[in-house]
Amino acid sequence: MLLRASVLLSLLVLTGCEEPLTQAKVCKETPGLCNDLNKDSHCKKQRAEVIMARYHEYKQPTEENKYSLLQGFESYSQCVSLAAKIEHIKLKEKTTSRVEGHLTSIKEMTRIYQDTEDTNHPGLLYYHWSRNNDQSALTKLLALEDDPSVTNDAQMQFFLATYYIKFDEEKTIDLLYKTLELNKADETPNPEVYMTLVSLFNKHEKYKHAYTFARIAQLSGVTNIEIIPIENQLTASGKSLDSLETLAQQTFDSIQNGQFVSPRDF
Repeated sequence: MLLRASVLLSLLVLTGCEEPLTQAKVCKETPGLCNDLNKDSHCKKQRAEVIMARYHEYKQPTEENKYSLLQGFESYSQCVSLAAKIEHIKLKEKTTSRVEGHLTSIKEMTRIYQDTEDTNHPGLLYYHWSRNNDQSALTKLLALEDDPSVTNDAQMQFFLATYYIKFDEEKTIDLLYKTLELNKADETPNPEVYMTLVSLFNKHEKYKHAYTFARIAQLSGVTNIEIIPIENQLTASGKSLDSLETLAQQTFDSIQNGQFVSPRDF
């Protein structure tokens, strides 16, 4: 699901007169969707995604569009709240607009939560539980665990993994593998998928597995991963890293190509 591809591709969506729908067009036609966000260049990507998601939710207030907007506002809120702490000596109004944007994000997320209190949408159920500690939402979500809307969605598989990691680490690994299996070609999985796999394998002293996924993480651009201690464990036991390097590259390529298959037996 994430900030849906439909939102990210909305710049290419054609409207009535075959004109592309752009952020500028949205802000001109519906300024209320833009004016209460920050006015400077901070959080430019997140702001643009929120504006387009707001437009889609405004035109079609479906639960899917509300979910996309909720995710967009959460990302924007995290960014703009940090930016709001940056003081502008000469242009105080910029700081003020960031504060306004942050307050807008809080208000809008609260609205969406209120609008979707009785939802059965898996993503919204996860957010109600994980952000608001709504246990009834968790119960509903777990009841949908075998529904195609969950089993065929990479993000939902990852969400379930964050729940099961507290008490079922084997199932967590299966869910993380399924997350990677569902990853589409040229998309980058959430780095936490790799970080969690490395942590679990390291914990259970499966150092070959831990090293392989640590290298995959690095190939994916993750920098904050401690691989040296895992290397030391392997070399101390006489294991060669060459074959694992090859395996890591092959596995990384299969993930990037959308062809990953759970390597439970390697």
